[in-house]
Amino acid sequence: GNPYAGLVSHLRASWLAGEKPTARDMGKPSFEAYFSEILLCKNELNNTLNNLSCWMKDEHVDKSLVMQLDSAFIRKDPYGVVLIIAPWNYPIHLFLVPLIGAIAAGNCVIIKPSETSKHTERLVAEVLPCYLDNDCFAVVTAGVEETTKLLENKFDYIFFTGSPSVGKIIMTAAAKHLTPVTLELGGKNPCYVSDTCDVQNVARRVAWGRFFNAGQTCIAPDYVLCT
Repeated sequence: GNPYAGLVSHLRASWLAGEKPTARDMGKPSFEAYFSEILLCKNELNNTLNNLSCWMKDEHVDKSLVMQLDSAFIRKDPYGVVLIIAPWNYPIHLFLVPLIGAIAAGNCVIIKPSETSKHTERLVAEVLPCYLDNDCFAVVTAGVEETTKLLENKFDYIFFTGSPSVGKIIMTAAAKHLTPVTLELGGKNPCYVSDTCDVQNVARRVAWGRFFNAGQTCIAPDYVLCT
């Protein structure tokens, strides 16, 4: 069977049973937690399972005149050991989605949940070993000092979601080993409102986008452009 499906089902069951770690950590309502954490991971998982065999295939490319007798193709290889540093505002979604991609691509993974969301951090550490091969991943539960030590090690790829200030620290550490990184650091998010729109509709949608997850979303609209 698919171990991820069991993991996602376990996480969903935790919500339905009233355990809701994100509610304890941040006060997330049940619907919002399920929609923003579990459902998005489930969709990512289904997309990966449906497309993985296609993604794994060699991609044949055009050959130049001097290469007519050669084989020319692009082959996808794993990076190696991947470090995922997850944030506190989406503590399930933003560790599990990169984990699905990293393991699907054949990598081993070190997962560092946010120490700020304590209940979710504990759930991740307890539940993952029940569903995934312990030889291909490890969970590190630690604070800032331990994470700094962790970054001194050489990784083959790093995912980080968080603030620009910490992102600079991650990239500096990665640069010492020429490690490629994916940084999701948020930014400015203008929302353009045209004169032809339904103002009541726009007001509701902008408010929903702004206040979803208590406003702790890097792509939430943070100012409006209008006439």
